[in-house]
Amino acid sequence: MSDVLPAHGVRRPVAYQNENFLNSVDARAIRILAEFLEPLAHFRREKIRDTVVFFGSARIEEGTGELARYYEDARRLAYLLTEWSGQFVNGTRRFVVCSGGGPGIMEAANRGASEAGGKTVGLNIGLPFEQFPNPYITPELSFEFHYFFMRKFWFAYLAKALVVFPGGFGTMDELMEVLTLTQTKKLAKKMAIILYGSSYWKEIINFDALVKYGMISADDLSLFQFADDPETAFELLKPGLLFYIQQPETPELPAISKSVNPQAPAGA
Repeated sequence: MSDVLPAHGVRRPVAYQNENFLNSVDARAIRILAEFLEPLAHFRREKIRDTVVFFGSARIEEGTGELARYYEDARRLAYLLTEWSGQFVNGTRRFVVCSGGGPGIMEAANRGASEAGGKTVGLNIGLPFEQFPNPYITPELSFEFHYFFMRKFWFAYLAKALVVFPGGFGTMDELMEVLTLTQTKKLAKKMAIILYGSSYWKEIINFDALVKYGMISADDLSLFQFADDPETAFELLKPGLLFYIQQPETPELPAISKSVNPQAPAGA
C-alpha cells in the first residue's frame, strides 16, 4: 500500500475502493472473504442447491493419447447425470455438474452437462500452465480463485457426490482431501465417491498396502467405489443422490438477506 499522502484537501478513496489497500497483505482477510461471498451470491441467484464434482487431469485430451477414452467417458457420465437430474428441478437445481473449470477431464464434464441442456459450474484457479476456463461452463457459474483452500471449500460444501478420473498431483490432492474429511466425519453428510478407472487407480495407489501397514482401517476402503464405464458409475451414484431427494427441502447455502439487490451499485 502506498504511503504517499494525498494533497491537502483531497480525499482518500474509501477503503473498499482503495486498490492499493485491497491488494495489500493487510487486506488478505477481505480477499479470502470475497472468494466465499462472490460464489455464494451467484449460487443463490442461480438456485444451485448441490453439485456432483468431477476431478481429473487437465492433460487428458479428446482423441489423443492412451487415456483419451476417459475424456469421452467423463463427457458421457456428465450428460447422463444432467439429463437425469433435470426431473428434480423445483425451485432449486439439483446435482449440478461441477469441475475445476480447466481443460481435459474438467472440460469433458462441463461439456457433457452443457450438451444435456443443464447449467454447469467451473471453479477455476490461476496456475503457471494448463489452467484456463473451458468454453462449456455456464457463464454465470464460472469462477476464478486465487486461494486453493477457498476453491476446495466450494468443491466440498455443495457436493453430494464425487467422481475422480485419472489425474496427477492436483487430482490426488483433491481426492485425499475429501477422503480425509469423509473418514474423519468432518463432512456432515454422506457423499458417494467413485474412482473412475480401476486399473489406473489400483496401480497408482496401493490401498490394500495402507490397510496392511495399519495406516487406514479395512472399513475405510468402503468410503469409495470403482467404476470403469459411464453407465456403471451412474448407477452407483444414483442411490446416494436419491437419498437426498427424499430429504426435506432445506436451504443448503447460508442465508443472504433477501433485501440485497444484485443490481445495486458498489457500496450500496
